Amino acid sequence: MKKTISILLLIVLSLLIFNSVMAQNKKIQIGDKVPFFTLKDQFNNDFSIEQYVGNKNIVIYFYPKDDTPGCTKEACKFRDEYETFTDLDALVIGISSDDVASHLNFSKKYNLPFTLLADTKKEVRKLFGVPNSMVLIPGRVTYIINKKGIVISIFDSLSKAEQHVETAKEMLKQK
Repeated sequence: MKKTISILLLIVLSLLIFNSVMAQNKKIQIGDKVPFFTLKDQFNNDFSIEQYVGNKNIVIYFYPKDDTPGCTKEACKFRDEYETFTDLDALVIGISSDDVASHLNFSKKYNLPFTLLADTKKEVRKLFGVPNSMVLIPGRVTYIINKKGIVISIFDSLSKAEQHVETAKEMLKQK
């Protein structure tokens, strides 16, 4: 009897651990509501996504690292197309695990007109379920969110940095 109870407890414990791990690994998908979060922006101010849901379309792009070739191309493409995004009533937000100072330098160096958020603990990356690419490199994923806070498109590609911008524009034009 004791052996049976021990086995049942072990099974229940295993299921609880499995469910917990699966919940932590859940990816945001098309049709999901964007999760609320607050991070520091490049000026060390708190930025809460909650204040924009319901008011603006939102483009959130996760990128690996400030001032690297692919990430610079992507950021500069968002910069060059920024007016198009504002015309589409969209807020552009870049998120990486770099700190506030790195974001400020990156933003100033390339004259980036949009918000960069410091996810130094990778909590928001995990919240969205953004995977690593090629094992160690943080993934490059863009989420397009409508004014209702619903994810309408996701583009995931480490190598096609500038395509993230084109995909986001096209999806916002179609909505």
